Amino acid sequence: MVDITNPLNFDTFDSLTVPADSSAAAEIAAKLPGSRVLKAFNTTFAGALAAGTVGQLTTTVLVAGDDADADAKTTLIDVISAAGLAAVDAGALKRAREMEALGFLQISLAANEKFSWTGGFGVVA
Repeated sequence: MVDITNPLNFDTFDSLTVPADSSAAAEIAAKLPGSRVLKAFNTTFAGALAAGTVGQLTTTVLVAGDDADADAKTTLIDVISAAGLAAVDAGALKRAREMEALGFLQISLAANEKFSWTGGFGVVA
């Protein structure tokens, strides 16, 4: 299961709706015991996914998950790469917390017209 969400508080638009020591992905994983839960795509706007670039950089998708044998994560990274995008293994599912914060920051910047909804952050690896 790939969680693409950013759990924003849409009433105030100024915080996430999960506790500071958790993430939406962790909450989903707790409700789906035995499932392979990955976090991906939440830090990349749809426009950057479709274009395949952020500025002059190839669009990068961060992927986090606890898949012990890494089959699910490896498969997703392979699919992302086959689509012509870059993929970075962001580590364990606990990194979803930081990914959701990054997604929230990006949405906040775009909503406040600091950059475009087709823009985003680039990763140079």
